[in-house]
Amino acid sequence: MTVFNITKNKMIAENVIIARTFKEKSEGLLKYETPHAMYFETRWGIHTCGMKFPIDVAVLNENNMVKKIKKDMKPGKVFFWNPKYKKILELSVGSEVNIGNELQLTE
Repeated sequence: MTVFNITKNKMIAENVIIARTFKEKSEGLLKYETPHAMYFETRWGIHTCGMKFPIDVAVLNENNMVKKIKKDMKPGKVFFWNPKYKKILELSVGSEVNIGNELQLTE
């Protein structure tokens, strides 16, 4: 999957990992030594317990507009949002994604 920021006319991430199963979502980025971009759907919060690096987290609506963001989320933290949103992007810190940006997700 690729993530393109339409608002800023900029590629945000390529080779985005898509977590589909419960196991993939539960493990998330914990098994990686370096940041990777990951997409998954959940209406619950996320945590960075056990992670080795900080991430940027973008919560998207059904039209792939960023509705909430947590920049530079350090290991050992939790993040919650309005459960009406379920699309989650975990990105490398400094991703240049902001609230209100429209993203294009392409598999």
